[in-house]
Amino acid sequence: MIQQIFKESKLSSCLMTMLGSAILAFGLYHVHSMSGVTEGGVLGLNLLLEHWFGISPSITNFVASTICYVMGWRLLGKTFLFYSAVSAVSFSVAYRILERFPPLWPQLYQHPLLAAVLGALFVGVGTGLVVRVGGATSGDDALAMCLSQVTGVRIQWVYLISDLSILALSISYIPLRRIAYSLLTVILSGQLIGFVQRAGKPPEETA
Repeated sequence: MIQQIFKESKLSSCLMTMLGSAILAFGLYHVHSMSGVTEGGVLGLNLLLEHWFGISPSITNFVASTICYVMGWRLLGKTFLFYSAVSAVSFSVAYRILERFPPLWPQLYQHPLLAAVLGALFVGVGTGLVVRVGGATSGDDALAMCLSQVTGVRIQWVYLISDLSILALSISYIPLRRIAYSLLTVILSGQLIGFVQRAGKPPEETA
């Protein structure tokens, strides 16, 4: 089985997965964790747990993602699990490295609108690259891909539902005004993920 997975996987897809995961980790550390503007889904859950319990997203993302991957692997296939494993490890390694350095833009807390747009850009492009090759950066990506495949609903709208749920919980530590900026970033990032996933592909490959 392992030989079959390696045979079906592509080096270019692995490299794109690693790049996308690094972009995501960069945005989550340098933008979201410093600005008070959060994300939805598992990414937002990572920040929620970090705030209340001091657990690094490099740990929570890996654990939560693994649980969701196990739940969805039968529907999404073995190659999906391989790319997702590459993404989970790449994200955790990248985030752990980033934590060793001070944030680039600590002043972003004073500019939530800019943080919302920047955060959406990093999350949308980073996650979109991984989803494009058939993997997932986190558990909510795996769940969103499963639900999108089963229901036929485009992935960006599935993201929005899960994102809104986490944002509702995030009110426990983020002021309501900043939740509005967080809502903006999840809407933008979800649309970017869908765009990056579909860009340049024939319609039958993105259905």
